[in-house]
Amino acid sequence: MADLERTAATAPARSLEGQADLESLPALLGRLGDDVVTLLDTKLSLLKVEVKEDAEAYVRSGVLIAIGGVIAAVGFALLNVAVAFLVSTLFTFSEPVNYALGFIITGAAYILIGGIVVMVMKSRLTKVDPVPHRSVEELRKDKQWLKKEI
Repeated sequence: MADLERTAATAPARSLEGQADLESLPALLGRLGDDVVTLLDTKLSLLKVEVKEDAEAYVRSGVLIAIGGVIAAVGFALLNVAVAFLVSTLFTFSEPVNYALGFIITGAAYILIGGIVVMVMKSRLTKVDPVPHRSVEELRKDKQWLKKEI
């Protein structure tokens, strides 16, 4: 009889422990879900920062390419006229032929200079890698971790 009383007395305590474990399991799963959401939010914020940095590099290079093109165009227009007049004095042909030779020579020179500026900036732009490698690697690690945990 004493054994029955002991068993009956300990049975509710065990069921309360099991119930406490069951109550903490949803709380633990909820916390895990919150932590995963926080982790993903942090990773997405990092990705946004990296993409913004890459976009700024592209914009900066694009602006420099445009500035190089404008400078080449203005230089082409102004110096072409001045050099054309200078070169025209070197020739003994008729005045229109002298002017034509002057414009051809200076135009070719400034097209070459502008083309070099554009090619240099284009090569710098192609060296910029648009993929945010750090974020991609972190997201891969998080994906593997989630697969292992779930």
